[in-house]
Amino acid sequence: MSSSKSGLSVWQVVIIGIAYMTPMTVFHTFGIVSGVTEGRVPMAYLLALVAVLLTALSYGRLVKLYPDAGSAYSYAKNTCGNQVGMLVGWASLLDYILLPMINSLLSGIYLRSLFPQIPPWTFIFAFTLLVTFINCRNIKLLANLNFILVGLPVFLMGVFIYLVIHGVSHKLGYSHVWTLAPLFNGNTHILPLISGAAILCFSFLGFDAVTTLSGETRNAKVAIPKAIFITALSGGFIFFVVAWFTQLYFPDNSHFKNPTEAMPEIIFYVDGYFFQSVFLVAILVNTFAAALASHASAARLLNIMGRDRIFPKRFFGYKSPETHSPLYCILFVGGISMTAVFFNLDTAVSLISFGALVAFSSVNISVLIQFSIVKKQVNSPREIIDNIIMPVMGLLSVGVMWFNLDKDAMVFGLAWAALGLAYLIY
Repeated sequence: MSSSKSGLSVWQVVIIGIAYMTPMTVFHTFGIVSGVTEGRVPMAYLLALVAVLLTALSYGRLVKLYPDAGSAYSYAKNTCGNQVGMLVGWASLLDYILLPMINSLLSGIYLRSLFPQIPPWTFIFAFTLLVTFINCRNIKLLANLNFILVGLPVFLMGVFIYLVIHGVSHKLGYSHVWTLAPLFNGNTHILPLISGAAILCFSFLGFDAVTTLSGETRNAKVAIPKAIFITALSGGFIFFVVAWFTQLYFPDNSHFKNPTEAMPEIIFYVDGYFFQSVFLVAILVNTFAAALASHASAARLLNIMGRDRIFPKRFFGYKSPETHSPLYCILFVGGISMTAVFFNLDTAVSLISFGALVAFSSVNISVLIQFSIVKKQVNSPREIIDNIIMPVMGLLSVGVMWFNLDKDAMVFGLAWAALGLAYLIY
C-alpha cells in the first residue's frame, strides 16, 4: 500500500473510475433502454444505481480488511482460498482485458467516420500505441490527464442539457421542463424497469476497477472505499440527470429511425449537424479516457495475479523501478488491444458482462463468508444488517443481472471459465 505523498489521492482515483465508466455511454444505450422500459430510462438508472451501490458497499468492506489487495480476485482468494480466487480472477480478466480492446476498436470506428479514406487498422494501432505509452509513465500523469479528458465530455453534456431545457421551454413553456414525467411516464409496470436496469448496470463497470489501484493510493484503507462509493454515486448522478433531460425531449422512441443506435439522432434533433460533429469528437476523447483507465486497471490485475504466481512472476509480477508501473503487463495489454483489428464490436462486448458478474457475485459472497461465518459477527441487529442482509441484497441484485445476461455472453463466458479450470488443474 502506498503511503507516500507520491501516491494517488481519493479524487484522482475517482476520476480514473469515472473515466473507466465512460459517462457518454448514456447516449449509446438510451434508445435501447427507452424501448425496453416504455420510456422510463431515468427510473431504470435509479434501480441500477441502487443495485450497484449495494455491491459497492461490499467492495468497501473488503478493501478495509485487505487494503493491499485490490480486485475481486484478491478478495475471493483471501476469503475462499487460492483456487477460488484464481477462478474469479480468470473470469474477471474477460472484463478487464477486453475493455481496452473495445476502446481501441471504438477509436477505429469513430476516426473512420471522420477520415473515411484511411484504413481503420491504422487508427487502432496508433490509438493503442499512444494509450500504452501514457500508461508506461507514472500513474499520476494518467490520473491528471483524465481530469481533462473526462471534463470535456461532461461539459458538453451540460451544454446538451441546456439546449434541451431551451428547446422544450421554447416549444411548450417552462412548465413542461420541471415535471416528473421523465421519471414515471404514465406506466406502472415493474418488469420492464427491471429489464432496463439489468442492461444499465453494465454502464457502471469501473467502480470496482479502482480497487486495483490500492497499491498506488495514499492511505488505501480509507481512500479506496471512499473512491468506490463516490465513483458509483457520481457516475449514477451523471447518467440519471442526462437520461432525465433526454427522456424529457424524447418521451418515446418514435423519433428514432434506429433506436439501437440512437445517439447521433439524439444530438442532431437537439441542435443540428454542427453540435453532432462536436459530440463525435467529445465521444472520441471520452473513449481515449476510458482506454487509459481500463488499460491501467487490466495491467494491475495481471500484475497482482503475477505477484501471486498465478501467472509467471518474472514477467507479470515485474514493476518498473523508475515509474513503479507494471511495465510488462502494460505492454502485454497493449499487445492484446492491437488484436481489435480482428474482432467486431458485438462479439467483444458480449464477453465482458460475464466477467463483471462473476466479480460482483464473488465480492458479495466473500463479505457473507468473511464476516458472518469466519468472524461470526452476527450478534446485534447492526451486524446482521451489515454482514447478512446487505450482501444478500447485493447478491440478489446481481442475480437479476445474471438472469438477463445475453445468451452468447453466457456461452462464451462458460467456455472461458472452463479454460481457467483446466489451467487450474494443470
